[in-house]
Amino acid sequence: MTEAAKDMLSGFSDALAEQEQLARPLVVKISAQGHRVRSGVLWRNGVAVASEQGFPDVDEAMTTLGDGNTITARVAGRDPGTNVIALRFDSTLAPAPLPAAEPRPGALVVAYGAAEDGVSVRLGVIHSVGPAWHSRAGGRIDRRILLDISLARREEGGPVLDASGGLLGMSTSGPRGRVLVIPSATIESVIEPLLAKGRIERGWLGVALQPVLVPEALRSEAGQSHGLIIMGVSQDGPAALANVQVGDVVLSVGGERIASAAAVARRLGPEAVGQQIELRLIRAGALQTVKVTIRAQPAR
Repeated sequence: MTEAAKDMLSGFSDALAEQEQLARPLVVKISAQGHRVRSGVLWRNGVAVASEQGFPDVDEAMTTLGDGNTITARVAGRDPGTNVIALRFDSTLAPAPLPAAEPRPGALVVAYGAAEDGVSVRLGVIHSVGPAWHSRAGGRIDRRILLDISLARREEGGPVLDASGGLLGMSTSGPRGRVLVIPSATIESVIEPLLAKGRIERGWLGVALQPVLVPEALRSEAGQSHGLIIMGVSQDGPAALANVQVGDVVLSVGGERIASAAAVARRLGPEAVGQQIELRLIRAGALQTVKVTIRAQPAR
């Protein structure tokens, strides 16, 4: 190996070690009695965020901050839609301000997590970057940032930085073992409601849906070949109050054609609560329209 190559690798190694020192104060070790250790991000003074999907159903946990202090944290709010849980605790330790990072495919990233004796470090690249998307639980994620990296379960929920030290957001495990980033902008959009109300209110129809083919004789009139058949209706829910029935086939919600439950979730964001929207559906072989007043999804 040439001296130039050695110098380049040594410089790269030193830069990674220096960035670990920068990121260390952000990493929060979270321990709940009877459950495995989880990772989190010190988001602001007295507030940490972590991955909601991997967090146990508890009201409080012990958090070990970057300064080594262990403090009891209270669960302030959970949002399965964006996979963010907010924890509040008494501390004067504030995270160092980091610039927001712009994700670029192929760019190097470093994911940090809680280790038994400090901080774990994972080096990888951004596999792909896509536009905003909606989770199956209805949350809007500002960017689809997919990483070419592996994480242990305890590391999920830690901070992800780019090579320049900019904060991309929080790591999370996606379908088929893929690692995604919940962007900083998404976390910022839900943190205040979570701290104030404990949840994000999203629209709710109160139905169970299953994709189905529209009967061939009605496809021309319906203008589409797929819809969603209603398999169940929640008692006293918005759909039940509008006399929506099991067996109805929903074609559109609020004028938007739908063919998947995810499409319905996209239409029923926080702004839909309290609105009256129109369902176009098939009932007993005929097309009908029903008006439903959307309510907030009940707390689990």
